[in-house]
Amino acid sequence: MSNVLDDFEEENEEGEDQALFYLKVIGLAIVVLGFGIYIGDVLFGKSSLDVLLNLQEDKDTLSAKIQSLKEENAVLQKEFFELRQLDPDRRK
Repeated sequence: MSNVLDDFEEENEEGEDQALFYLKVIGLAIVVLGFGIYIGDVLFGKSSLDVLLNLQEDKDTLSAKIQSLKEENAVLQKEFFELRQLDPDRRK
């Protein structure tokens, strides 16, 4: 009778070890999945998209401002060189 009980206890311990192993594997899978979702949200989430769109809008605004300043600079340079040529006291 003692042998039967010993065999039953060994089988029971093996089953508990196997259940603990599966529990650890499932827990690890949940942690990895959660971390993956978090990283995906950080890289591709709504806040990242908002930042990207704002940066593109700022780039367009700055490009337009640069173009207008270049045009203004060209007009002022033309005026400067015309005034410089008209001034007889200036030497080149």
